[in-house]
Amino acid sequence: MFNISNDAVICGYVRSAFTPAKKGDLAKVRPDDLAAGVVNGLIEKYKIKVDDVEDLILGCAFPEAEQGMNLARNVVFLSDLPKSVGGVTVNRFCASSMQAIHQAAGAIMSGSGELFIAGGVESMSRVPMPGFNPMLNPSLIDVDAYIGMGHTAENLAKQHSINREEQEKMALESHQKAATANDQKKFEDEIVSLNGVTEDGCVRPETSLETMAGLKPAFDKDGVVTAATSSPLTDGAAAVIVCSEDYANNNSLEILAYIRGMAISGCSPEIMGIGPVLSTQKALKRAGIKLEDVDIIEMNEAFAAQSLACVKELGVEMSKLNIHGGAISMGHPLGASGARITGKAASLLKETGKRYALSTMCVGGGQGCATVLERA
Repeated sequence: MFNISNDAVICGYVRSAFTPAKKGDLAKVRPDDLAAGVVNGLIEKYKIKVDDVEDLILGCAFPEAEQGMNLARNVVFLSDLPKSVGGVTVNRFCASSMQAIHQAAGAIMSGSGELFIAGGVESMSRVPMPGFNPMLNPSLIDVDAYIGMGHTAENLAKQHSINREEQEKMALESHQKAATANDQKKFEDEIVSLNGVTEDGCVRPETSLETMAGLKPAFDKDGVVTAATSSPLTDGAAAVIVCSEDYANNNSLEILAYIRGMAISGCSPEIMGIGPVLSTQKALKRAGIKLEDVDIIEMNEAFAAQSLACVKELGVEMSKLNIHGGAISMGHPLGASGARITGKAASLLKETGKRYALSTMCVGGGQGCATVLERA
């Protein structure tokens, strides 16, 4: 019998270090091995009863080559999970691992399982954007279905009158917040050591507005978006425990947060970065709260221009936003970022004692994805 009243909760979160693609410390690590290491770290840290796991739901934005062949099932074999655990790979580009969390929560709410591992991985060193052999449909080119992400950021900068200085200020603050959090050892509890790598590699505490001002536009010679105001290509993996409230209580798992609202939305591909606005509004409505009720906001910083456009449209209080830094400083391994920001939001609720958190992100192709959490 379905138990449609069962609440879905998050009871654990870990990730790998996030390191620069091609030149970082994880560039030579296969993505399936990277994900397996993070899954094992989650199992060990939270003493997961692996025989109870229903499914490993793993997000990946470009699931081919070393990330192909149903990556999630291969990670089951490579990890300490038994073969009785299923594995499914999901792709919603940048929101792939947030989608994994949503699927796990939906299964729990419908009575289709009690314990899931949801996460994601991306090796942008080993599988490039947009994959090795993209076969584009000519009829979709005119509708900008394949528009480059940097150009969408330029479009939003123009549409919302966001100048270069505003973007560079946000980027600098992202690095400063991440550097401060690192100095305060705020990431130690969430990072799993893989090949001895325990520190993020994209944070630049030494950067300055003067340094950023010297960079050329990255996507349009007359534009305002630079490498400094864009999230870097990154390698990394992240995973969370999603289970029913009953399972957590019966198995001594500490509940970090209840999943109170989930939403997906679509928008025009040429302004894909505005996607978080509608998805956030929908998720908040489903949770029965307003944005001003939210204490912690983890918004994926694909680009400063994109994030600032969403901040302006939603009316976000900057003091609540990405308090330990965002993707501009932390990095953005596409398939892993949704699990990182949602797991981080849940962890921050526990750390701060605040009540509500929001994780939200834009998605290539013109989508938004959002999750509302409530502290246990």
